[in-house]
Amino acid sequence: MMNSAMAPSRATRRSSSHPNLTAVTGQTNPRVAAPVVNPGSKKRPESGSASGVRGGGKEAKQQYHQFHGQSPPPELSDTGSEGTELSTSEGDDSSWISWFCGLKGNELLCEVDEDYIQDDFNLCGLQGQVPYYDHALDMILDSDSFSGELNGEEHSEIESAAELLYGLIHARYILTSKGLNTMHEKYKRGDFGWCPRVFCAGQPCLPVGIYDIPRNGSVKIFCPKCEDLYLPRCKYQNNMDGAYIGTTFPHLYLMTYPSAKPAKPVQSYVPRVFGFKLHKSSK
Repeated sequence: MMNSAMAPSRATRRSSSHPNLTAVTGQTNPRVAAPVVNPGSKKRPESGSASGVRGGGKEAKQQYHQFHGQSPPPELSDTGSEGTELSTSEGDDSSWISWFCGLKGNELLCEVDEDYIQDDFNLCGLQGQVPYYDHALDMILDSDSFSGELNGEEHSEIESAAELLYGLIHARYILTSKGLNTMHEKYKRGDFGWCPRVFCAGQPCLPVGIYDIPRNGSVKIFCPKCEDLYLPRCKYQNNMDGAYIGTTFPHLYLMTYPSAKPAKPVQSYVPRVFGFKLHKSSK
């Protein structure tokens, strides 16, 4: 059970004129090296700051890659040249959302606008589905609301909760006009992959979930030409929960962008033996 002093209410945090500063008097944010912080800046602290609990810090990112059995990218490695160290400090300026969507296997996700996440109406009903809801939301929004250090187990649980919360928010966001437009750009670039069926001739695909409830199945790839489902080619994408996309997205997308819907395939495979078609009775 986490200390109640470590989880101030969201109303208290939102009423503060400086949301990027810690709410506890006399305690310094462990991620900030100097007491001077620009309230209007959403960038991460510079590389000289201490490691804390926010989701986008270098240490937290390294822990995430290790937890999922992935090798951290060069910019997160402790060894390297001076140029690597400079790239690390620049990489810390990115938001948690940008960092998370840039992870290997998360190519099917788009970056959700922070304004959408900050609107409580858009998050209605999610609090009961996500443990450590407030802490997970603060991690997603890069909010320095923690008043103390967390142990490794607590941080890992909050990191997992942030991933779940963002996925459920993402499934809602991509059904909005702005979210559909963002996914439309990814579809045109082929970010979701192509249909493996020969007669679909490399038709770009769309991600889809078989269930809207988390932990019931991984994400699948839907081909709008043959209208069949396939497994993602990337093994990391196979680990993504299908609820992060949902069952509605590809069909609503094709209704919104009818020009993106291809014609039905005119060819199909015909089995033959010694050049002769098989009779129906032999099938």
